[in-house]
Amino acid sequence: MAKWKIVILLALIQFVMILDSTVMNVSISQIVADLNTSVAGIQAAIAFYTLTMAAFMLMGAKLGDSYGRRRILAIGVVIYGIGSFMTGISQNIAQLLFGWSLIEGLGAILVIPAILALAAVNYKDRDRVIAYSIIGGISGAAAAAGPLIGGFVTTYASWRYVFLSESLIMALVLLFFGIIKDSGERSREKLDKLSVVYSALGMFLLTFGVLQSKTWGWIKPLSAPTINGEPITPLGFSLVIYLILAGFGVLHFFYRRQEMLEKSGRQLFSVSLLKIPQLRSGLINQLIQYFLTAALFFIIPIYLQMSLGFNAFETGIRILPLSFFIIFASFLGVKLITRFSPKIIIMAGKALIFIAALILVAAIKPELTGLTFGFGMSLFGTGIGLMASQIGNVNMSAVGEKSSSEVGGAQGTSQNFGQSIGVALIGSILIASLTTGVMDQVRADPNIPDPVKSQIEEKTKTGVEIVSGKQVYDYMISQDRSKSQAQKAKHAYEGAQLQALKESLFFIAIFALLSLFFSRGLPNQPMENLPE
Repeated sequence: MAKWKIVILLALIQFVMILDSTVMNVSISQIVADLNTSVAGIQAAIAFYTLTMAAFMLMGAKLGDSYGRRRILAIGVVIYGIGSFMTGISQNIAQLLFGWSLIEGLGAILVIPAILALAAVNYKDRDRVIAYSIIGGISGAAAAAGPLIGGFVTTYASWRYVFLSESLIMALVLLFFGIIKDSGERSREKLDKLSVVYSALGMFLLTFGVLQSKTWGWIKPLSAPTINGEPITPLGFSLVIYLILAGFGVLHFFYRRQEMLEKSGRQLFSVSLLKIPQLRSGLINQLIQYFLTAALFFIIPIYLQMSLGFNAFETGIRILPLSFFIIFASFLGVKLITRFSPKIIIMAGKALIFIAALILVAAIKPELTGLTFGFGMSLFGTGIGLMASQIGNVNMSAVGEKSSSEVGGAQGTSQNFGQSIGVALIGSILIASLTTGVMDQVRADPNIPDPVKSQIEEKTKTGVEIVSGKQVYDYMISQDRSKSQAQKAKHAYEGAQLQALKESLFFIAIFALLSLFFSRGLPNQPMENLPE
């Protein structure tokens, strides 16, 4: 047991990293109320938190190579602890964005690549495979336990205590750093700052574009920023499409610059590694896994809290089947690794997610009754757990120890960019569907005068805010509407919200199905010949 102390410590740090973001999801309604913000504000905070990690993760890995992974891990733990403390005491959305989305994110970019790299340094052969599987399984367990832990603390105390306790855990972790060993190897190459700018700017433009699609529109402009009162809509199109194209363009420049710098060894990331089919496919599938996980963890709390009125702990209880089966399937996947190929296990996970999302579409109703919802969540958790148990090992076993830090950084980039885009895209789809549904209800109601319909359409042009039915009722009463009118508006909004949630879950199902296409490069043989 003594030899596993190091991986247990590394897995504990990883647990906090994953736990953090899931807590934010399950506490949405309470944080919105405490900070006097909106669901869209929390969506932006979640997206920018993971974006910070994705944008600078490769830099974090490079710093580990240059100054030592153990030292960089310690610095990252300190920064992360400070960010957690700032998040816990934040009083508005701006402070939350600074403490959580920025400071914690910057701490995480130093921590996450170092975890896998140090696991590679401290374990060899079969022990290394087990270490990777333990870290992968703990990641799945954290994603599962987060809603329950966060829900309990938020309901019976405050969401703030979760982040303050993370600061304490990080302080305690530093006391045991002496057991972690590093290889002592250092890279003498300087960090290429232009590569960092390209990487960060490209991903920012993509994520910001997707986030703004709910307000500005994808192609046809719904609204736009202005200069001297004139809307910025080049050639009559929404800025979103230009931001997304610019994002891809900047990332193309990043790729080409890495190709050039790799000849001299000054690259931020060795893009030649992406020519390895196993690694390329592993990173893509990791992005898919975290995209699907983030999308579901954003949608389901909104349904449970905004549509059904559950508190954070009740939300965590309803997510418990998902939690349990992520843990179960993560450890099951470790056992299956010598009997079935990673390709078969990961594809099975995606198929289960596709079926589960369709079951959840059928389960979204005005009242949560029967076992359909729990069964769908259980199946979804099984699929995520099976994927999580394999992908880390697929990626790290594709390269030697020398490239472990770079691959660790690439993994962090892949998973966090997947989360960032998942939250940004699914939130935009939800709000777009909700806006369309509300306007369809308004247009179809003969009791609403045409001038009022025009007024509502103008006010909701940039998107309908995600609120509860009770908030809609209270708002109508505050506008001197009758109780009958307020009740009709409440029912109309609730119906549109449920339909929007169904459409968002259906999108998740289709995405999971299409993602099967990206399984081709995964290892097609069971890992049964590992050295003892």
